[in-house]
Amino acid sequence: MFLAPALVLFAAFQIYPIGRSLILSFQTREDGVMVWDGVDNYTRLLSDPDFAQALGNTFLILLVQVPIMLTIALLLAVALRSSFVRFKQGFRLVYFLPAVTALLAYAIVFRTLLNGDSTVLNQFLGFAGIEPINWLGDPFWARVSLIASVTWRWTGYNMVIFLAGLSAIDPSLKEAASIDGANAFQSFRSITVPLLRPVILFALTTSTIGALQLFDEAYILTKGGPSGATLTIVLYLYRTAFKSLDFGYASAMAYVLVLIVMALAIVQMRLLRTKDDE
Repeated sequence: MFLAPALVLFAAFQIYPIGRSLILSFQTREDGVMVWDGVDNYTRLLSDPDFAQALGNTFLILLVQVPIMLTIALLLAVALRSSFVRFKQGFRLVYFLPAVTALLAYAIVFRTLLNGDSTVLNQFLGFAGIEPINWLGDPFWARVSLIASVTWRWTGYNMVIFLAGLSAIDPSLKEAASIDGANAFQSFRSITVPLLRPVILFALTTSTIGALQLFDEAYILTKGGPSGATLTIVLYLYRTAFKSLDFGYASAMAYVLVLIVMALAIVQMRLLRTKDDE
């Protein structure tokens, strides 16, 4: 009885939309009515150049942004656990603040900083004698800007996750390694990283899912441009569903994305699984 309100809401806003979108993925609109068309929406994806471009852009962002972000987050976490860094609480707050900043607000700030030749960033580059860069108008730099904005927002979030993992490591292990003659790098490689494997797996999986679902930054910064250089799967799905009103095709995209996320999560778990997990 106590669970009933939550279960009703969960069924109405989670289970029903999931089931309904699955049915829609096998339907298409004809004369204003949704009719069954089998797997036509899924086969259509195979020959859709826009979907192929969105898929390529999304994986490019995933392969570049996620490793950079997690590496920076791990290094920051290790630095903030060291004894030579002062004001650790202040640094943790500063690095984590982007994660709690309103997404729309930070994306608009980045667009203001990067949009146009006379932006603040280009003015600083001008002081160094560097020509202005068309950050959001050039395909290459638009991708760089998108990756930089996402990295800025989520690095601190992953840093806190790594800090939690580091706090669970027994300090005596590093002390024993130091007595045996291991330097800081050897201790980090042989003790810290292996013991952080479950935490790294969690951060990698959640970051991968986040990269595959990237929408807000691409929509606000570039709207998928220029020339589709920053068009992501979810942004293309949004256009298809709510601008073209092709809900069946958009639902098929959503389920293909679900399968991609599941496949990557399984691969990551197998690659990072230790012998103790088997």
